[in-house]
Amino acid sequence: MRRKDREIVDFNKMIEILDKCDCCHIGLIDNNDTYIVPLNFGYEVHDGMLTLYFHSALVGKKIDLIEKQKSASFEMDTKHELITGEIACDYSYLYQSIMGKGSIQIINNYDEKIYGLKRIMSHYSDKHDWKFDDKQVNAVSVIKLEVKEWSCKEH
Repeated sequence: MRRKDREIVDFNKMIEILDKCDCCHIGLIDNNDTYIVPLNFGYEVHDGMLTLYFHSALVGKKIDLIEKQKSASFEMDTKHELITGEIACDYSYLYQSIMGKGSIQIINNYDEKIYGLKRIMSHYSDKHDWKFDDKQVNAVSVIKLEVKEWSCKEH
């Protein structure tokens, strides 16, 4: 990270920022190109390790790409605020952002799919005891990204 003065290294503060984010962009490789897709997400922290969960349709480009690769990058941001000024160079933009990478996979185990879906729902609501029927669970893919490294920045 070039701007070390903006880096957040306190783990609890990083999680606090992650909690405020409402969309995560994952980056995948598509032949010699990059494919970036915005997704709703949920997460868990276990023994200091972050795992992200996403849901998706059962088929599509994203699913095809994930099946072909073992890793992905991600980015999320929040707390956007424009700072104005009298001249152009006085303008700035405040934000908090998270970037990282890790191993990605599609979850096939039924109970683990439900767990991932519950993590997603918990991120967007105060309710934690969600119920899912077989039809709902079988109609979606659940994606798991085990984060290997991540950084957080604030301006």
